[in-house]
Amino acid sequence: RRDQIFLMERAIAALSFFTRLPLWRVKEIGADAYKRVVELWPLAGWVTGSVAGGVYFAASFAFGPMIAAVMALSSRLLLTGALHEDGLADFADGFGGGTDRDRILNIMKDSHIGSYGVITLIIYFLLAVGAIASMPPAIGAVAILASDSWSKAVSSWIINFLPYARSATTAKNRLVYSRMSPSAATVGIIIGAIPLILLPGPAAVAAVAPIVVTGLMIIYLRHKIGGYTGDCCGATFLLSELAMLLAVSAMLF
Repeated sequence: RRDQIFLMERAIAALSFFTRLPLWRVKEIGADAYKRVVELWPLAGWVTGSVAGGVYFAASFAFGPMIAAVMALSSRLLLTGALHEDGLADFADGFGGGTDRDRILNIMKDSHIGSYGVITLIIYFLLAVGAIASMPPAIGAVAILASDSWSKAVSSWIINFLPYARSATTAKNRLVYSRMSPSAATVGIIIGAIPLILLPGPAAVAAVAPIVVTGLMIIYLRHKIGGYTGDCCGATFLLSELAMLLAVSAMLF
């Protein structure tokens, strides 16, 4: 009974952190639930991916694919509060402008966006919109859902392979995630992989892309700052997701 309640709290914590849904009104969640939420990141991907995919599918019947793709990504921005995009921008500013570990971490903690962050977001959205718009409505909707949940599952492994680069007291949200146990990591992979079965056969091969990107990011972060931050997690997720969307688009071309 107690384990079931804690699982529910962690699920609410995942959705509360990754979306702006007012789930805090349902139940007050303690810090322990947020620390042990990593394997449930893909569950949040089910929600955000379903919304964005549904918007793309519906909008495609009234507008051209480019407008529908912009509307899909905009719906996710509204739902998440641009949480991941903020991380990507901070990541780009930090690693683009920082010359050493301390400088990189200080820049990433600064809430102001710089030229590296702006340029990176522009390129990211151009590529993401182009990839989604190249897909038929049904496949595009499924690809958005699958890439969202699967990329969250894969990118979550950054927590297990790297230490946190800051201390809990200097973290932006005063929170350091607990590493996943083998069973928890397996649960996360399963949750993230379920939507992959909806993809057409050849397109499912694109699921390899987030694994490659996350692996490269882990190597890069270990070399540059010896660990990860929340911004690094957000950047890893978005870059992994983008790689998968581009791969699906290439498979269908």
